[in-house]
Amino acid sequence: MKTLMRCVALLAIALPAWAGGLDSLTGSQTTTGLRQALDQGARAAVSQLGREGGFLDNAKVRIPLPGVLEKAKPVLSLLGRGKDMEKLETAMNRAAEAAVPEAKTLLVDAVKQMSVDDAKAILTGGEDSVTRYFESKTREALTGRFLPVVTAQTNRLSLAKQYNKLADKASATGLLEGDEVSVERYVTARALDGLYLTIAEQERAIRQNPLQAAGSLAKQVFGALK
Repeated sequence: MKTLMRCVALLAIALPAWAGGLDSLTGSQTTTGLRQALDQGARAAVSQLGREGGFLDNAKVRIPLPGVLEKAKPVLSLLGRGKDMEKLETAMNRAAEAAVPEAKTLLVDAVKQMSVDDAKAILTGGEDSVTRYFESKTREALTGRFLPVVTAQTNRLSLAKQYNKLADKASATGLLEGDEVSVERYVTARALDGLYLTIAEQERAIRQNPLQAAGSLAKQVFGALK
């Protein structure tokens, strides 16, 4: 009996602090743990996407041509514009890769400003909760930061300029709307989508394996969710 009690005591000591679930953690601990995980995820996403090939070589986030151009591909290829299309698609993805580092400061600030209520909403809000949080806090500001970088890249190609002229006329008549009214806005929107998707994937990986978290409180919080 004494031996059994010793074993139980040793197991109790060996169990992680989060074995009791989220209820065993304070709101402050939970928020701090989530901040650690999202800071880690945001920095990893920027590092992963903000380099050569970050978008172009990643099927999950690679930016295709705007729908109108994608549909016109066969005709334009027959007209000898196939290489121009390839150059534009490459330039679009390179533009996204060049713009992503601009996001780091704003993403980190969004994490720092996270409230206890924000943390609860993310932890219980489903698979898209991280994306929704970062979009609500950073999308408008990041659009403003990304656009000049993207524009500097895509303006070098004549096909991008031609598309913008046609898109401008189409949007004026209501035939085209949304992000596809210009190459720059289209690329910026898709780049942000890819960024938020990648951050969410980083967070999801920590949910599945809390030991991947860099911070001790992040390990506790996500361990409590298992």
